Amino acid sequence: MLDRITHRDSNRRRDTGHGRRDTERRMGTTALLLFLAATVALGANETCKSGKYTSYRECCKQCQPGEGVVKPCGSSQTVCAQCLDSETFSENFSHTEPCQPCTKCTGLMRMQTPCTDTNDAVCVCDYGYYMSELTGTCERCTLCPVGFGVLGRCEPTHDTICEECEDSTFSDQESLLDPCMPCSICDDELEQQLETCTPIRDTTCRAINTPYSSVSPMSSLDTSSTVFTDEPFSVSPPDATTKTNRSQGLNEKLIPIYCSILATVALGLVAFIIFKKWNSCKQNKQAANNSAVNQTPSPEGEKLHSDSGISVDSTSLQEQQQQQQMQAHTVVKMDGESNLPLPPHKCEEVEKLLNQGYGGEGMGAEEDTDWCNLAGLLGYGDEHIDSFRQEERPIRALLSDWVSKDCASMDALCTALRKINRDDIAQSLVTATSAV
Repeated sequence: MLDRITHRDSNRRRDTGHGRRDTERRMGTTALLLFLAATVALGANETCKSGKYTSYRECCKQCQPGEGVVKPCGSSQTVCAQCLDSETFSENFSHTEPCQPCTKCTGLMRMQTPCTDTNDAVCVCDYGYYMSELTGTCERCTLCPVGFGVLGRCEPTHDTICEECEDSTFSDQESLLDPCMPCSICDDELEQQLETCTPIRDTTCRAINTPYSSVSPMSSLDTSSTVFTDEPFSVSPPDATTKTNRSQGLNEKLIPIYCSILATVALGLVAFIIFKKWNSCKQNKQAANNSAVNQTPSPEGEKLHSDSGISVDSTSLQEQQQQQQMQAHTVVKMDGESNLPLPPHKCEEVEKLLNQGYGGEGMGAEEDTDWCNLAGLLGYGDEHIDSFRQEERPIRALLSDWVSKDCASMDALCTALRKINRDDIAQSLVTATSAV
């Protein structure tokens, strides 16, 4: 009886162990399936960067920078289109954003970086102005007063930084550019100091003009070494040795200056001669080419006679006519095309339109913004723009300098005008060129 009970208990324990192992096996299988499902879901999200799907469960495509969304993702796939250079842009990958319009630089703002299809335009304050942190507008740069020098020049992002002149420096005028200048030092042998240097005034020196000031008094003689003779007493003339030494010192200082001036003049003459030779050869070649095409033989001989009886050489007359034709037109080179003449009245019209601004009305303090932006797009830096600004007619100086370059072309000029929103001038140039 006892053996039977013991056997029954052992069978029960064995059945309980089998059931527990089956339960653990089922739980392990369920956990594995859940892990696989989570992995598949995460992988699907990583491959679809937009995180959106079409109605057919296809991942929505993103438009890359430089492209905008024309038709968003939905029942069909995303439709993208290229942004227009200088008009619209798109900086990021997106499946929803269209191309954004470019920022326009107006008022006292000028364009520092033009707008492209992937980046917006960057506008900064015009020359002579800076962006004030207090007002958030462009303010005129501050002039450093007398007694102060420029430590940091005015930039579009900050005002002029001035410092007080100290330690033998001075500034005798208001300025936007000049730092504190070092004080002058009078030459002890040749000059006499009249006024010392101050923060607002330089040292004042005066040349010494007393030729007999070097005569030493009799009291300076050494009486112990004096030899008395029967000859009458006489006053000696000025010390010739001292005068010679001073003149030699002055000559030694002036000689390097004279040599540098002569060298500069010589280099300038050589450069001028080379330029004249090159220009003469160029004109001769052009005259020869034009003569080969346009010259017609005259049966009446080498000379033409006017009604007044004056003899005129036909070759000289022909060269004068060619020069007048060359002066009557400014030649602008088109990319990949032949030269097209631009009449002088069109150059004056471009100058007038740039001075007036868009719409035909004057712009006051902003009147030179357009041509400054045009100069920047044509490859000129701030130093060149400042030099043009010193000219009586800066826009004409800019156009004349740019046309003389090999890279000058009508296409480049029109593109630059469109980038500064002067399509009216570009259209006028295209119309004038097609008419010619």
